[in-house]
Amino acid sequence: MEVHDYLTDLVAFKTPSSLSNESISDYVDDELRRQGFETERIEYRDARDVLKVNIVGRKGSGQGGFAYFAHTDVVPADDWSFSGGSAFQTTVADGRVYGRGSCDMKGSLACMLSAASRFEAQRLRQPIYVTCTADEEVGYGGAIQVHSRSHLYRELVDNDARGVIGEPTLLQVVHAHKGGISFEAISHGRASHSSMREGLNANLAMIPFLSEMKALHDETEADPKWHNTEFDPPTVCWNIGINDDTHAVNITAPQSICTVYFRIMPGVDAEHLMQRVRKAADRNGLDLRIRFECKPMYTASDSAFVREVLDLTGSPPSTTVAYGTDGAVFEDLRQRIVFGPGSIAQAHTADEWIALDQLSRGTDAFACMIEHWCT
Repeated sequence: MEVHDYLTDLVAFKTPSSLSNESISDYVDDELRRQGFETERIEYRDARDVLKVNIVGRKGSGQGGFAYFAHTDVVPADDWSFSGGSAFQTTVADGRVYGRGSCDMKGSLACMLSAASRFEAQRLRQPIYVTCTADEEVGYGGAIQVHSRSHLYRELVDNDARGVIGEPTLLQVVHAHKGGISFEAISHGRASHSSMREGLNANLAMIPFLSEMKALHDETEADPKWHNTEFDPPTVCWNIGINDDTHAVNITAPQSICTVYFRIMPGVDAEHLMQRVRKAADRNGLDLRIRFECKPMYTASDSAFVREVLDLTGSPPSTTVAYGTDGAVFEDLRQRIVFGPGSIAQAHTADEWIALDQLSRGTDAFACMIEHWCT
């Protein structure tokens, strides 16, 4: 199959993170097996009891090899606005393929499936690994399951396979990205008509906590000790959200929630920031819950692996990005970069697309890696 055929099939599966990805995982599993891969299926149920499926495949045997990583979930398409077609149907126009997930990151997976199909197992001196995870868009849940439960993942780590996270980078080598911590602080009150004395407005305890979070925001923006100039922006991007779910102005809020998500960078003491958050929550009588935490992904830009990929792909010097990927979870993979077709600027947009040229070049790039590392 050609890359566009794979992409058409993949986009047709409705896989927002709120839904099960079982059907698309079945498709990937079947296709990998058709190509001669041995596959492993890692299932779990998310916090809403929705079935999620991860697929890990290996073709060939031996040490080292090429380990490609993708995710099969996408962001919601409720705001889809491209007039030329629906979100879960590819449309080709002006040298682009439109559709939810076309860029992030079913286009990349289509490239890898097409590239891998060019190589019979008997040609391989070292293995090809393909890993497809669930829930990357909502906290790397699938990657965490693969990391802890997959025998093939443990094998590729032990055998020192070369890891490529296929997220969209316009086929530029990315050697590092930020990690992240998300937490929520909860203030408890008591609902009542605001004209009476029986209620307790949860926002009263939340307001001073919010003031402290605003101070942390301002400090991390202004103080260079919280910066890393390898990244753009060089800050932790301390992002504050608030919600009391009170739908009438004359009811005291029974609960108030503050969420914060900030992005960890090498050299920045995230634990010190969290200690200050915990103290602020204690002072104001709030419950604190960590929603998720992942480390940055970092491979030295002058490492032998990065130089090898640059030579292999003819890419400009490697760079860093501010967003995160499953690569943060796969921290025990010694050699790992982010590299894939499409532009992150098109990811999650209301008219998401990937250029046809990127699909063609991405397929050739992955095939080149297989040729160089596995045959």
